[in-house]
Amino acid sequence: MTAGQSGRVLGLWTCLALVVGNLIGSGVYLLPTNLAPAGWNAVIGWLVTIAGALCLAHVFARLSAHLPAAGGPYAYTRAAFGPGVGFAAAWSYWVMLWAGNGAIAVAVVSGLSVLFPTINQVAWLPGALAVGFVWLLTGVNIRGVKEAGAVQLVTTILKLLPLIAVVVLAATLLADKGTAALPPGPGTPISIGAVAGTAALAFWGFLGLESATVPADNVADPRRTIPRATLWGTAFTGVVYLLVCTAVSVLMPWQMAANSSAPVADFFRLHWGDDAARAVALFAAISAFGALNGFILLQGEMPWAMARGGVFPRWLGATSSRGTPVRAHLVSSVLLTIVTLMNYTASMGELFKDIASISLAAGMLAYLGCALAALKLQPHEPVLRVTGIATALFVGWMIYGLGWRADFWGMVLLLLGLPIYWWVRRFEGGVGEGAQI
Repeated sequence: MTAGQSGRVLGLWTCLALVVGNLIGSGVYLLPTNLAPAGWNAVIGWLVTIAGALCLAHVFARLSAHLPAAGGPYAYTRAAFGPGVGFAAAWSYWVMLWAGNGAIAVAVVSGLSVLFPTINQVAWLPGALAVGFVWLLTGVNIRGVKEAGAVQLVTTILKLLPLIAVVVLAATLLADKGTAALPPGPGTPISIGAVAGTAALAFWGFLGLESATVPADNVADPRRTIPRATLWGTAFTGVVYLLVCTAVSVLMPWQMAANSSAPVADFFRLHWGDDAARAVALFAAISAFGALNGFILLQGEMPWAMARGGVFPRWLGATSSRGTPVRAHLVSSVLLTIVTLMNYTASMGELFKDIASISLAAGMLAYLGCALAALKLQPHEPVLRVTGIATALFVGWMIYGLGWRADFWGMVLLLLGLPIYWWVRRFEGGVGEGAQI
């Protein structure tokens, strides 16, 4: 076991903070930039995505109640379909984590660049800062799950404050000016393709709804705590996203939103001035920092669980004297560092969109596998049968919406796992209890 060996340190509120903190991270602050040109297609896309996310949350809630095992997607797909499919789903999910964390690291720097414009004036500085935050939080997670949970709880509380302010500002503008508060939109016609594209990118904001399932060995009363944290956290986040992202996209000139590296901060600058924008930018950085912390926790736990299950190198199944998977954390963060440094020269908005899309494409297999695992492991639950089928169809639609480029590179990342699986099964075989380092 990891930290759970000396006591299950994650209760309901910490698990809820892990789910909400991972969901409300970089997406709510950067997605308005990518979705603004879509006009009302984005609003429809959010509604579709929220419905799909709630179906997926129900799947994970029922699976975690049935099988509260560490590894989340890996544990469920392995139990349903065996080690080969379990590896494929876990590899898919792990790639999505460390590749997607590159976008979150970028978002931390994006928020800080509003406060300190010189960051964008020094070519190497954004990448160096992003990597620095990655390794700072890797150190926190190596120190222990309890410490990582404390960081998550504090940052989750802080990140909600400016989002409440967005809703208040939007309500005030609409109350004072009515429809006159709405600037002209981009005029993009509503179409199935446009809605699919916006829904696929909007789903980035729900990456992590399964967060509480991964460190299950560290969760108190996991059969009750994990399902509640997953469902409540996803529903709450859906409401926040719909209100905040729609307010920024609809009440801000779309050209300004589309060209902004910090659209929520610019929304406040437009109506409340520079001081408000700087304050929101600080909170945006804190929000992304908290999400990066939560996902670094997951990107270390996943390869540890795979190694303990005999489908990943035995070396990664070791833990420290504090019960943390140090080697898994180090390997994951090295890969994350490479992704970040390879791409940081792009503009903040484009970099975020590219990394988010490719990492999502890589991770779709994990979500599809979990939906099918739910149908196999619990075939007699009628509600789960409906949400499982709906989730599978939703994942297929997400793959279509992400586009061929993201899907191609996502497939390349998935195929890179095949030699590792062959090598482990050929030369290592099964793994028993992990070693301690």
